[in-house]
Amino acid sequence: PNMPKKRRNRGRAKKNAGRKRRVACELSGKLVPKDKAIKRYIVRNIVNSAAISDLKEASVYDEYALPKLYYKMYYCVGSACHRRIVRSRSKVEMKNRTPPQRPGRRFKDGKKQS
Repeated sequence: PNMPKKRRNRGRAKKNAGRKRRVACELSGKLVPKDKAIKRYIVRNIVNSAAISDLKEASVYDEYALPKLYYKMYYCVGSACHRRIVRSRSKVEMKNRTPPQRPGRRFKDGKKQS
């Protein structure tokens, strides 16, 4: 008898690609196949928000754009569930394949609020 299939992609995004390179989980250090890992791309300021005003006052340049930190985080499924980066969903909700709404992007009348 065939085993029941829980997910249509079996928890991976590999399709017909054989073995995938392994990446280390940020939290546990566990090696996870890259297509199975939960990925989050983080963009944030190098300087914390409290020090930005001090830097702008001390800067010689009036319009200096502070550099940002770009980092891709990889998590194993267990750690991502534990840290609530992803949540378990019901069978009906698993069928819903639309990506979740992105936080922090609020638009009103077509313009970004500031």
